[in-house]
Formats: sequence, C-alpha cells, structure tokens
Amino acid sequence: MIDFVGKKRWFFFISEILVVIGIVSLVISQIQLGTPLRLGIDFTGGTYTRLHFSPQVEQEQLRQALSNLGHPEATTQPSEDDFLIRLTEISPQEWEDLTRGLETSLGSQITVRSHDTISAHVATETARNAFIAVIIAAVAMMFYIVWAFRRMPSPFRWGTCAIIALIHDVLIIVGIFSILGWLAGVAIDALFITGLLAVVGYSINNTVVIFDRIRENVSRHIKPDFAETVNDSLIETLGRCLNTALTTFFVLLALFLFGGATIHYFVLVLLFGVIIGTYSSICISSQLLVVWEKKEWRALLPFAKRTA
Repeated sequence: MIDFVGKKRWFFFISEILVVIGIVSLVISQIQLGTPLRLGIDFTGGTYTRLHFSPQVEQEQLRQALSNLGHPEATTQPSEDDFLIRLTEISPQEWEDLTRGLETSLGSQITVRSHDTISAHVATETARNAFIAVIIAAVAMMFYIVWAFRRMPSPFRWGTCAIIALIHDVLIIVGIFSILGWLAGVAIDALFITGLLAVVGYSINNTVVIFDRIRENVSRHIKPDFAETVNDSLIETLGRCLNTALTTFFVLLALFLFGGATIHYFVLVLLFGVIIGTYSSICISSQLLVVWEKKEWRALLPFAKRTA
C-alpha cells in the first residue's frame, strides 16, 4: 500500500518549487530577451529555410558568415546533412543576395531544400489564436468534467481541481522552455502550441480516469473516510496510468532520438508533458480534492504547522 494522500504536502511542495522556478525563468527571460519565451518565426514573422552545402561547412562557419552578411540574429540548426536557418523577414532580392554571399564566403554550393516566409501580421494572429485555443480548451474541459460528475456533491469542485492541475502542467512546461530559450536558444513555434494542447488532453484523460474510480468508490461506500477512498482509487488506477505513460514515453523517446529536426521540440514538449501530466493526475488533482473536501488548506503550505 502506498499512502499517496499522506504525502500530499510533499507533492504540493515539489510542484510549487517547479512552478516558482518556471515563473522566475519567465521573468529573467523577459528582462534579457524582452519576451518570456524565445519566439520562433511562427510568432514573430521571418524567414525559415533549409539549405544543403556542397562541400559541407561547419555550423560556426555558417553562423559567422551570416553575421558578416548583416544577419547576426540568424539561428542555425544542423539537420542530417542540411542546416535549418531562421532569420528576420527579407525580400526575395535580399534572399538571392544572401545565398550568393554565403556561397562566396563559404566556398560552397548551396541547394535550397525549402524556403518559407511568414509576415509579422500573420505571426501576430498566430500567437493570438494559439493563446485563445489554450484558454478555450481549458474552459471546455472544465465544463465537461462538471457535467460528467454532475451526480456528485459539488461537481464544480471536481472540474476546478482538474483545471488547476492543467494550469500546473502548462506552467511547468512553459517554464522549462523559457529556461531552454535563454540558455540554449530554443525558440517555440506553432508546433509548441500543438504539443501543449496534446499534453492538456493527455493529462485531463488521466485525471478523468482517476476521478471516475474515486466516484465509483464513493458511491459504493467502500471507506467512510474520503481521503482513504481517494488513496484506494489511486492505487487501483496506478497500474493503468503508469502503463499508459511508459508506452507513450518510449514511443516519444524513439521519435525524439531518431525523428527529424522539424519535430524535435514538438516531441520534447510531449515527453515533458507525459511525465508531468501523469504526475499531476496522481499527485496533484486528486490530492486537491482531499484538501477541498476536508478544508485542509494548510496542506498547500508545506511548512505550515498542522492543525489538530
């Protein structure tokens, strides 16, 4: 037997530390970069291209050549035998001048694999729509859970606890990518939002499975104490949650290691999401139900003294 509920203070403490680290990272990133997250061209506008060099060149050579040609803001990323390059929006003529300049300075022939330009207006619309999509998804899921558990006392409580756990997941993942942004130059794109929505769906699915077992056990009056009922329900669903998480994790890990560079960070979002979503479903959302039921609000403050 594992006493999940008895360790809720530790679970809340771990989550609070992770969320605070993420928020601090967002603040530092805002100060250093002028934005909480390093944004890719999907959100800022710019040019995204994939180039092949013959003969091959070093990444540092390419970065230096771009800087010498007036694009110090450009980012480069190796992808198999090619390079993915992101830079500010430029005109077709400027692009032709840049490729000729690269060929001359690097002494290498360039083959353009792909070339896309996103305007700043489209990028702004993308950012706005992405934010709205996340908000709508969260609100819709809360109302779904309230409806699904409408026969339970205070169904709004169940939906609220699930959404708090979702916000917890999103904050931690955003915080991780904020750290990666100002330490490793990782920029988020539209696939980041897609991955975030997928994580939200995965996490809420786990939470609903656990909540449903709690509802069944409460209806059957197996234990008189709600905390014991929640703990038993967690143990009963633990195998299912871990099996689902592990099988998903290993598939995503294979994609991360052997997939293409274009989905690299998308898969990374999902990897973090599977881990954090499974943790929050077991250790956060269900524990919040117990805290709310028993009015043990001090449990949310790990170092607060317990009341008799």
